[in-house]
Amino acid sequence: MAVSGLAVAVGWGLLTLGFVAKETRPDFVYWTTACWVLFAVAVLLLRRVPARAVTALVLIGSALVGGAALLSPPNTSTDPARYAWDGIVQTEGVSPYEYTPEAGELRDLRPEWIFPPAAEFTRDDGTIGLRCGQETRQIHRGYDTETGDVVCTAINRPDVPTIYPPTAELYFWAVRAVVGPDAEFAPLQVLGLVMVLATTAALLVALRRRGLDPRWAALWGWCPLVFSEGVTNSHVDLLGGVLVLAASLLVSTRRRWRGGIALGAAIATKLIPVIAAPALLRRQPHKVIVGAIVTFAVLYVPYVLSTGIAVLGYLPGYLTEEGYEDGSRFALVSAWLPDSWATPAVVLIVGVTGLLVWLKTDPDDPWLGQLVMIGVTLAAVSPRYPWYALLLVPFVAMTGRGEWLAIPVALLVRQLEPGLALQRSSLATALLVVVLVSLWRARPGFADRLLDGLADDGRRLRRLVSRRRRAIPADGA
Repeated sequence: MAVSGLAVAVGWGLLTLGFVAKETRPDFVYWTTACWVLFAVAVLLLRRVPARAVTALVLIGSALVGGAALLSPPNTSTDPARYAWDGIVQTEGVSPYEYTPEAGELRDLRPEWIFPPAAEFTRDDGTIGLRCGQETRQIHRGYDTETGDVVCTAINRPDVPTIYPPTAELYFWAVRAVVGPDAEFAPLQVLGLVMVLATTAALLVALRRRGLDPRWAALWGWCPLVFSEGVTNSHVDLLGGVLVLAASLLVSTRRRWRGGIALGAAIATKLIPVIAAPALLRRQPHKVIVGAIVTFAVLYVPYVLSTGIAVLGYLPGYLTEEGYEDGSRFALVSAWLPDSWATPAVVLIVGVTGLLVWLKTDPDDPWLGQLVMIGVTLAAVSPRYPWYALLLVPFVAMTGRGEWLAIPVALLVRQLEPGLALQRSSLATALLVVVLVSLWRARPGFADRLLDGLADDGRRLRRLVSRRRRAIPADGA
């Protein structure tokens, strides 16, 4: 079975490749390609599985691949080290926005698994120096702000405060409050797997209730990106994506206040989930807007009270460093326009897309609107980190439009093979795939064939439910 092969491939890669580095990038490219090919084959073969067996198979496959994703510490990112550190300092009553990881005031809180000791080495002139680095993971070099001593740490940018908003910080705190400072990456990875499995189950239920093909849930539940970046690398973007899906499910069932609360919590996880708002504002938007704003503000209150304006953390510096202020980060748009024009062009693209999504989205069926809004934004903004696309994948599953997974694949290309020309060509190819497949879907007769297929699935599902009802005695015994 292809999904079993995918689980084996994921486990093998995690156990043999270690942390991604310049010399191992080719192996990562081959491994990642193999995982995506097996994923595609598994999803195609799932079409042959009888409807009555789909739910169990999708959940079992998700658990198999997820279990394999737990076999290694993070292998492409050091962000989980920052998550752990932010949680550790909060359990000691310290705001994560107040001090940097190399701050001398927090020296006694540093666990060795995040802050390994520096190794001595002999220079050519015979003097002794200190070196930070390990073969199995990326280690950064900093300096204690009080003593000036070398500080080796798994945290990237150890000289700046955290960037993460309050939902994320509360999540980090909750984890460390339970497991303590010495548990390493496993707690976040296990929670990532729990969220993935719970979301897979929620997608299966939501698709069936709407008369859609439950097989589409495998586009999330078996997706290599979800397990790589949501489980192995434990990115908090997974939590943001899950909350956005929850907000969309709630709003689509007319529970708009609760949908607004979920949306506000999602925005307070990573900020970028704000792009999910337009598809949720078509009917009674004030409920969603007020719920989101109040939730966002309430989550920030304890941190503002303790830290003041410093709750912005490293966000302004991050935007400058990543090239979003001068437009140089917008890889696809800057290929056609000067950098100084790129930012206004991206704002226009995202703004027009948001307006069209708001005007055209059915409030009871926001899935395609969410897919277009998030997908177009990712293509226009072109982040260099593939885990941003965790926000997109739930809506690929809710619409069955697997062609939009070309965008996460394009972002993966940027991660594994850095290079502006390759990034631009991969994003352009992804958009071409989306456009061509969308045109193919829109050709005459496609809608009829799709509806016929859904009707067949619906008839099979009704026959199954009918048989189960007849098998239950009238008194319920």
